Amino acid sequence: MDGLNQPPGDLNTRTEYLVEEIEIDPSSTVLDLTSFQLHDLDSVELSPGLTELDLTANRLSSLDPRILHLSNLKKLSIRQNLITDAAIEPLSGCEALSGLEELVLRDNKLTKIPDVSIFKSILVFDVSFNEINSLNGVSKVSNTLKELYVSKNEVTKMEEIEHLCQLQILELGSNRLRVMENLQNLTTLQELWLGRNRIKTINLCGLKCITKLSLQSNRLLSMKGLEECIALQELYLSHNGISKMEGLSTLVNLSVLDVSSNKLTSVDDIQNLAKLEDLWLNDNQIESLEGIAEAVSGSREKLTTIYFENNPCTKSPNYVITLRQIFPNVQQIDSSVFA
Repeated sequence: MDGLNQPPGDLNTRTEYLVEEIEIDPSSTVLDLTSFQLHDLDSVELSPGLTELDLTANRLSSLDPRILHLSNLKKLSIRQNLITDAAIEPLSGCEALSGLEELVLRDNKLTKIPDVSIFKSILVFDVSFNEINSLNGVSKVSNTLKELYVSKNEVTKMEEIEHLCQLQILELGSNRLRVMENLQNLTTLQELWLGRNRIKTINLCGLKCITKLSLQSNRLLSMKGLEECIALQELYLSHNGISKMEGLSTLVNLSVLDVSSNKLTSVDDIQNLAKLEDLWLNDNQIESLEGIAEAVSGSREKLTTIYFENNPCTKSPNYVITLRQIFPNVQQIDSSVFA
């Protein structure tokens, strides 16, 4: 489209062209302006009946005042823009938007958690990929929240989350966390993502309901702390310093186990995992495949994917053949896929 190649200085013409291209229906309740590189919404008609407004991947540095009057709005995404703390402040006292259920401010220029206490029914709140160094302000978020995303920031402490008793997903990956804490009240939590932090010890604070847990790229030396997390279905512990597989025998619902890039010398404690389908053991220090059949006896029929590359045992020319004999239904070994 020629309009996309117009010089930046001709912004109004370019904006009008793009808006015309998508043929905005004034009666529509959903407006998606993703990737239009808009600096403002001056040339866009905002229907008062909008329930969803997606402004992802533009160049907005402020909120259009008309947004504050969209009383039917349920979902608002301003992802990947240039929004600052000051720019988002008008939302804090906006009674018209109090029914908002999803607010996405991912990938902007925020340095703190914005005040969203006005949203009494909020379900999803995303402030990932900003410059936030503290969870101060999360205590004001409604306890209706089900999904909280604060990944890729500079948060140092898990705090002000105790009241989120309906939370199902908590994403705090790529921060500066050292301790797992204050999780005990999150009894409905299903997914906990803490990869790329500085955590040394697993502490789920008594939670037993989590189905997906990621602690990849931390500073773990042990797997201890998982024994009572019997609902776990997916466990990601790659890129740590773990030397022994332990505390796994009770996790009978596991279907995915990733312990790649650690310091393991043998495969242990997974004989009971009859539902295991994916097993990632690559980049460890496992010398031999001897005993592997017994070690995974519970999942021999179920396992379909196994990664073993970059272990000393893979130097054997027959190692793939051996694994295929052990796992009759395997579909992939390392990068080799079988029909």
